[in-house]
Amino acid sequence: MTGFGKGEVVYRDTKKFTVEIRTLNSKQLDLNLRMPAAYRGAEYEVRSLLTRRVQRGKTDVFISVESQQIATPAHINNELFREYLRQLTTALASANLDASYDTILPIVMRMPEVVSSEQEAISDDELHALMKAVEEACDKLDAFREQEGAILINDLLNRIDLIEQYKEEVVPFEIQRAATIKTRIQEHLNQLQIEIDHSRLEQEMIYYIEKLDITEEKVRLKNHCKYFREVAAGEEGIGRKLGFIAQELGREINTMGSKANETNIQILVVKMKDELEKIKEQVLNIL
Repeated sequence: MTGFGKGEVVYRDTKKFTVEIRTLNSKQLDLNLRMPAAYRGAEYEVRSLLTRRVQRGKTDVFISVESQQIATPAHINNELFREYLRQLTTALASANLDASYDTILPIVMRMPEVVSSEQEAISDDELHALMKAVEEACDKLDAFREQEGAILINDLLNRIDLIEQYKEEVVPFEIQRAATIKTRIQEHLNQLQIEIDHSRLEQEMIYYIEKLDITEEKVRLKNHCKYFREVAAGEEGIGRKLGFIAQELGREINTMGSKANETNIQILVVKMKDELEKIKEQVLNIL
């Protein structure tokens, strides 16, 4: 589900961790994590937490660290510096060469192991601050998703109401359809001008009309709509289940359409299908 969350935590007034999470709808979790190289050692913990909290969706996570102090990973070995400087000065003097410190200094700084880079290990407290910022961003993301989800569920339930409304509007046309079918068959038989066994005709008419009866489909459709509301109101992780219920709704609506044999009923079936397609699209955005 689409969402956004941001968390900020200050560590000992020296660093500020900022975590931003942006998600787009997707069936699986597609996690893209960007964080400073100095904190790559904590990547496994961060990914594990995000996987558990976000669950699914195309997810971009940006972690930044602002330092309130001047710091550098470079380290100068003072003893080696002095020794290289002494040896160079002595060598130049023994060769009767005069050189200024502006000339000697760049040479000394490039000598082996005078300048080294050390990456400071992340302390447990600092890691805790980072994870707290990730947790805060996840909490904000959940709040955003819940707000969007409430709006989405309300829209889905309104569309379920419309499907049931169209189902009820079928009833008068269904009653009228039976009478129309009987009249049409009788007219065709009268045109043939043949002698008819009216008892057998009545039996055949009843059999034919029963094949077009959609009472069972309407009952099942009503039950599926009821179950859809129950799941939407009282469970977690409802996305997949609502998708399955929507498939069952589609089966009943399609069967009603195939049995309709009446223009007005077909129009109502098309309206129900239209609402159902919108439901299927929106259900994909629900966890």
